Amino acid sequence: MASKFETLEEYCASLATAQGNVRGDTVKRIVTTIQLDYPRAIVKIAWNVPQVQIDGEYVFGINAAKGWLVLASWNPESLPSFAARLEGYEMNARTFRVPIDWEPDRDLLRDLVADRLAQLGSA
Repeated sequence: MASKFETLEEYCASLATAQGNVRGDTVKRIVTTIQLDYPRAIVKIAWNVPQVQIDGEYVFGINAAKGWLVLASWNPESLPSFAARLEGYEMNARTFRVPIDWEPDRDLLRDLVADRLAQLGSA
């Protein structure tokens, strides 16, 4: 099945509403924040949502729902160790939700990506 979106820009544009594009703008800020600490990070659209890759490995995923953004580390074992830092966010085993207007937490994003890289032996 072909991807519905080819680029991050296309994905984010699809999130616009008559009131603006808060979700798309936040998704872009999350990616930019990750790239501040990981300049080799690129975005690939996979499963029709943005996935951040470093050296060809998936390290972080983002999906927009109507009222929140779902964020995922690609290390399925990492979120429990971040539970204290994710207090106040709805979490499940592999993802956590943030508000659509979330101000990206650079330290948290950096540490989640670092945890995934450590799992891959790439840290």
